[in-house]
Amino acid sequence: MEENPQIAKADNEFQKLISRKRIKGDEDKKVASEIFDKSTLQTLYKLANQGYLDVLNGAISTGKEANVLKGIKDDGNIVAVKIYRIATSDFKKMHYYIAGDPRFNVRSNNKRQLIQAWVNKEYRNLTRLREAGVNVPEPIVALNNVLIMEFIGDASGKPALTVKNFPPRNPTDFYNGLVNQLYKFINDAKLVHGDLSAYNILNHDEQPVIIDVSQSVVRDHIIANELLERDIRNLSTEFSKLGVDTSIEDLRKRLK
Repeated sequence: MEENPQIAKADNEFQKLISRKRIKGDEDKKVASEIFDKSTLQTLYKLANQGYLDVLNGAISTGKEANVLKGIKDDGNIVAVKIYRIATSDFKKMHYYIAGDPRFNVRSNNKRQLIQAWVNKEYRNLTRLREAGVNVPEPIVALNNVLIMEFIGDASGKPALTVKNFPPRNPTDFYNGLVNQLYKFINDAKLVHGDLSAYNILNHDEQPVIIDVSQSVVRDHIIANELLERDIRNLSTEFSKLGVDTSIEDLRKRLK
């Protein structure tokens, strides 16, 4: 079967785009081979043509379902490029969090439609949270299985680390700031994170930045209270281990 010429062009042009600054190291090359399927290459090529991206320059984080890469625009500004892997995504989990959300009407047996809805869900959740004043990355554009958003890190391009990998110097102050952010998350944006832990809170200059909101559900979703209780338990347990004087009951009172 003859290869689609548009996909072939996208593959060729995007490989040149990557090579301009190169994805460095064996681990980055392994990531590249796993996530740059033809459909993703075509999507990235479109985004590059639209001015959202010029080159890729290594991985920020890697996971089973998605990878976040560092993108550089023509003007030198850095962006975060999140690419969901269609081949390894957990579609049952995605449908569990999307089903019942009035913003989406997706058939569970259409994988491509489901992952596009998942990416769009993260984009819309980030937009909603930013409007409510919550400290999350600013979304820039979503297309197919790719989400481009604000890069959280320093001017040299070093990404901010998660609380799990870089605990705050003053855990109590950091925790209190996080609780204030979560109050706005729940009561102003009317969303529940649903998977909150030290792995998806960045420590950026000793300030919390909440990430990974693709699974976040609207406050009146049928599973919202269950997810909120799980978030409260996780945060109370993790920050207690960091020496913060908190409890599940105290955090529940502060967020509701």
